[in-house]
Parts: sequence; C-alpha cells; structure tokens
Amino acid sequence: MGTNERRSTAKRDTLLVAVLLVVGVGLFASLATRPSEKDAGRAPATGASASPSGTPAEDAGPLTSVARRAPDDPLAVGRPDAPVTMVVYSDFRCPFCAKFGRDIEPELIERYVGKGTLRIEWRDFPIFGEQSVNAAKAARAAGAQGRYREFTAALFAAAPDSGHPNLTAAVLRKFAEKAGVPDLARFDADMASARFDEAIEKDMIEGQAIGVPSTPAFLINGRPLLGAQPVEEFTAMVDEAAARG
Repeated sequence: MGTNERRSTAKRDTLLVAVLLVVGVGLFASLATRPSEKDAGRAPATGASASPSGTPAEDAGPLTSVARRAPDDPLAVGRPDAPVTMVVYSDFRCPFCAKFGRDIEPELIERYVGKGTLRIEWRDFPIFGEQSVNAAKAARAAGAQGRYREFTAALFAAAPDSGHPNLTAAVLRKFAEKAGVPDLARFDADMASARFDEAIEKDMIEGQAIGVPSTPAFLINGRPLLGAQPVEEFTAMVDEAAARG
C-alpha cells in the first residue's frame, strides 16, 4: 500500500470513527447503569421460557453481535459455540485491567471455560498512550506463537497498583521470556513491525463505536459491565446468561 493510499485509508477510518461515535457514544455506559429487572420491580428471568417468544435475540443483550466466535482466534479461550461470551476491552497499562486479569479472570476460566459454558474474547483498547499500543502489539506477537494468555498473565502479575509505568520493548521482551515464547527473535520482529496495527485499530474502532468509556469494560452476551467488579458480579451475569440459554 502506497503512502497516499495509507493516508486516504487513515482519513476514511477517522471519519468512520467520528460517525460511529455520534451513534454509539454513551450507549455502553447507559446500558451498564440501566436498572436490572430485579431493581425495576420485576422478577429476573431464569430460563429461556421467561421470554414471551423464547428467542435468543430477546434474551440477549443489545450488543451481542460484537462477539466474533472465530475458532482460530489467539485472543480468545473457550468453545466458539459456548452459550455465553464475554468480550473484554482492556489496556495493558491499566491497573484495573491488571486486577481483573490477576484476581477475576482465572476464576472465571476455571469455573466456566473448562465446562464449555463461557468463551472469553479479548480486545485491545489502548487508551494510555504509545506504550499501551506497543504492549498490545507485544501480546499479539506472543499470541502468534500460542502464548497470549501466558504473556498477559506474566504482565498483569507484575503490575504495580498504579499500573505499569514504563513498558519499553526491553521490558516487554522480558515478559515474553517469562511467558515461554519459543522464538524471541521472531517475537521482537513481530512486535516492532506493523503486522498487528490494523487488528488493534479495528478493536479500537469497535470499542469507540459502542461507547466504551474506560477500561476494563465487558460485554457478557451483549450486556455491559464496567470496571474490575467483584467476581460475584461476573458470576451472577454469566449464570443468568447461561440460564437464558
């Protein structure tokens, strides 16, 4: 792709983001703070029969289509046909993303993913600058060698309470070593290249289009949840979504 074509594409994408933001800004946050059925004085639905028509479209949240369910996605765990999907928007320098990755995500994987109930798909939403983008590229470089989860686990495990202050290429390479990435020379080359730029930008456009206000942000069968909430918040939503079928 030539320089002029790249500039044209960048202008087009910028315009697309602007248009989508007009449509989607605030949607995510407003849905996340909408009163639940219980809070609204109605009995919560506990199964597919709770819907008048019983159709999945009525039981699911309004942002269900965001889940990709690609079988070969290195940024996902769980069966592509799992009844519940959780899409995670995160930044590797975000302290609350690190808290979720350390304290909550492993429990959800153990409790639901192994049983085939839950599929988790991660999205890059690097809002803390260039080093956040570089960390996203590094994680994808590890994922290209089958070590995405190991890399993110190592990175989040070492995160201070205020988040990672300085994720340089050298620091990211050390996390790749801890994660057991087999070919570090390939990792370095992939991390330094533009190989993952389009995919990261796609995630950002998607998150901006639906109004993701901060990280971490989650969609559980299309229903939003914001922040590193207590694990009980996640399990309640997953259990409800699974019961809906």
